Amino acid sequence: MANSKAVNESAMLDEILHGLKRPNKRLPSKYFYDEMGSRLFDQITRLEEYYLTRKEKEILQNNIDEIVDNIGTRAMLVELGSGSSQKTRLLLDQLDNLSAYVPVDISEKYLLKAVNELRLDYPRVTIIPVFADYTNTFRLPDLSGSYENQVIFFPGSTIGNFSPDETQQFLQTMASLSDREAGMLIGVDLKKDREILEAAYNDSKGITASFNKNLLVRVNKEFGADFNTDQFTHKATYNAGKGRIEMHLISDCEQSVLIKDEEVSFEEGEYIHTENSYKYTLEDFESIVSKWFTVKEVWTDEDAFFSVQYLDKK
Repeated sequence: MANSKAVNESAMLDEILHGLKRPNKRLPSKYFYDEMGSRLFDQITRLEEYYLTRKEKEILQNNIDEIVDNIGTRAMLVELGSGSSQKTRLLLDQLDNLSAYVPVDISEKYLLKAVNELRLDYPRVTIIPVFADYTNTFRLPDLSGSYENQVIFFPGSTIGNFSPDETQQFLQTMASLSDREAGMLIGVDLKKDREILEAAYNDSKGITASFNKNLLVRVNKEFGADFNTDQFTHKATYNAGKGRIEMHLISDCEQSVLIKDEEVSFEEGEYIHTENSYKYTLEDFESIVSKWFTVKEVWTDEDAFFSVQYLDKK
């Protein structure tokens, strides 16, 4: 049997090289989340400009009784991209009859650290971590008949990182994970003023810039590349026509980079597109999910910056 780590590294390298050899260079945003990237993102969530985490926690706290009622009893709670699982603690504090909590994350080391902390704080909860890229098909643990319904928790507006086509594919995959009663508790960022959106992704402390550049650091570390991160500038702008924040790394000069034996050239001002973050109206999002899910409940903060929604599988 092939070594899975080697297979994953080979697939990652192929994806990176393919993206950087395109006329419009790209790197997949899912590779942000090695251990350092996960730590940096945790710092981002505490920034004043980054309203998303603060507003989402506010919504969860203010509506926790209704949210718990929708999740129901004896549920298997599956969190995608769990990271430090801070928001999940709000649910675990209230879900007395949870059958299992299944955090899914691409960063194995960071995931296991978070799980160890959760097991100490919630000894009554069965916690089964799954190390996987949830953007691809993955397997959930077989809990047989020990749970009544499955609820996917997808906070943070990570759904916005998918293109419309990717969102459709993702929703289809999520709907197929369970053959019984199932739902999703999902965070969805809403459209608002450009100034508020762009400030959230261009923070004054430069942490988002470090997070973005850490993609290059990771490629250096894992594949022996020679990116000089000082020669790239972070920039995030709101594309109103497409309804999304676009995050880039811009080359400050003409330069070449070696990745393994492959050379990648950059013109001055050429950029690598590293992430999109789509923003929605409530009506737009309901239309997108309608083939697979029904929007049962919507909760927003008082500014209507952010929403948490409960979806029922059709």
